Amino acid sequence: MKPIRIWDLPTRLFHWSFVVLAVAAYVTAKTGGNAMIYHFWCGYAVLALLIFRLVWGVAGPRYARFSAFVTGPRTFFRSLRDGRDGSGTEGRFAGHTPLGGLSVIAMLLFFGIQVGLGLFSNDDIFNDGPLVKFIDKDTSDMLTGWHLRNQWVLIALVALHVLAIVYYRVARKKDLIKPMILGDKKLTGPALPARDDWRVRVGALVLIVLASALVYRIVNLAPAVAALPSY
Repeated sequence: MKPIRIWDLPTRLFHWSFVVLAVAAYVTAKTGGNAMIYHFWCGYAVLALLIFRLVWGVAGPRYARFSAFVTGPRTFFRSLRDGRDGSGTEGRFAGHTPLGGLSVIAMLLFFGIQVGLGLFSNDDIFNDGPLVKFIDKDTSDMLTGWHLRNQWVLIALVALHVLAIVYYRVARKKDLIKPMILGDKKLTGPALPARDDWRVRVGALVLIVLASALVYRIVNLAPAVAALPSY
C-alpha cells in the first residue's frame, strides 16, 4: 500500500470550512437574538462554498469531479456488493464510492435548499432574509416553515455521514478523516493521483472570490424602482 494524492487542497479546505460554517450556523440559529446576524453571515458563506463546489465538481481535479463518483444503477449496486468499481480495482472510486457520492449530492442539494429558503425567511421579530423584500409576508412565513423543517433533513444527513465514517473506521479499518486532512490515501490497487499544484490552487482561489462576489450581489439585490410619470 502506498499513499496517493486523492484530495487536493481546495477540496480539503472546502470540506472543513463547510463543517465549521454549518455548525456555526446551527449554533447561532439556536442562540437567536443578536447571534442571528452571524447566522446570516454563515449562510452567505455556505452559499459561496456551494457555488464553488458545484463548479469544482465539473472543473476541479480528478476525484473532486462529480463524474468520479456519480454512476449508473448497475455500477452503483455492484459497488455495494463488492466495495469496488466494475473493473475490480479501487482506481475509479479512490475518492468517494458511489454510495459516498450519493451522500455528497444529497448534502449539496439539501444545504442548497436550506440556504435558498433562508434568503427569504424571517423570524417574526427583527431579522429578515435579504430577499424577503421581494415577496409578501405570507410567502415568507411559508418558506420560513420549510426552512425550519429542512434542518431535520440536514441533521439526519450529517448523522448518517458521521456513522458511515465510524463504520469504515471500525468495521473496515479505513480512516476517511486523515486523507481529508492530509490529502493522501493508502490504496491496495493502482490509482492515478489528483492534481494539486499551484495552478489548481490559484484557480480555486479565483473561483471562491468570484463565488463570494456573486453571493454579495445576490444578498444586496434591491427591488426595481418604478419610474415616475413625466408631465
